[in-house]
Amino acid sequence: MGWNHPRGKVVAVNAHGHGEGIVIAIDGPSGSGKSSTAKGVARARELRYLDTGAMYRAMTWWMIQHQVDVADAAAVAARSAEPVITMGTDPEAPTVRVDGTDVARAIRTDEVTGRVSTVSAVPEVRERLVALQRDIIAEARRDAAGIVVEGRDITTVVAPEAPVRLYLTASAQARAVRRSKENRTSDVAATEAALALRDRLDSSRALSPLTQAEDSLELDSSGLSLDEVVALVVKLADEAAERTAR
Repeated sequence: MGWNHPRGKVVAVNAHGHGEGIVIAIDGPSGSGKSSTAKGVARARELRYLDTGAMYRAMTWWMIQHQVDVADAAAVAARSAEPVITMGTDPEAPTVRVDGTDVARAIRTDEVTGRVSTVSAVPEVRERLVALQRDIIAEARRDAAGIVVEGRDITTVVAPEAPVRLYLTASAQARAVRRSKENRTSDVAATEAALALRDRLDSSRALSPLTQAEDSLELDSSGLSLDEVVALVVKLADEAAERTAR
């Protein structure tokens, strides 16, 4: 059964009476439903949306296009400042551009997927993209627009002080089934194995590993519909805004 989440902007009012857009931070492993949930919440509450994973994919795509050996961390680090990555934050039509080129489809190839964890582990890449992510969040707050940000280190590194901090997860089987549907493949077992490998790489990297922040709320979406998950996060956002306004 779906839950009701009527539309309407969430704006937190600070002690000076000025409106500040709320920040909703969502972390979690691949296939947990982060993107669908984040977009759904952003639409329901007229917030901006940022997929930080797409930024690392964009960096990986650029490295591949420029024939950089992604297994060579020094080579990746040396060129990590070159690509111009621009993110569109409209949840109805989010965009990803690299040097002016639309790469929304190109960054979802198996080649990029297979190499993004390696590129993401390079400190210089993370430093640059985290700074860009924080700039986008700061702009949304200044504009009182608010933003939903999803990734793997949002609650721990990028926006640890966000009023709403969630770790969205799901069973290995549920995640594999969802990702298989997205990729239009019937080999759920292979998908589950690929997700498990990605989890190990993301959780074991030295810098900003995938982990649940101590003060974040864990939400298992295995037995919930998308509408139910979105409604729950919207409720948490409304409650956070009310607390700030008191």
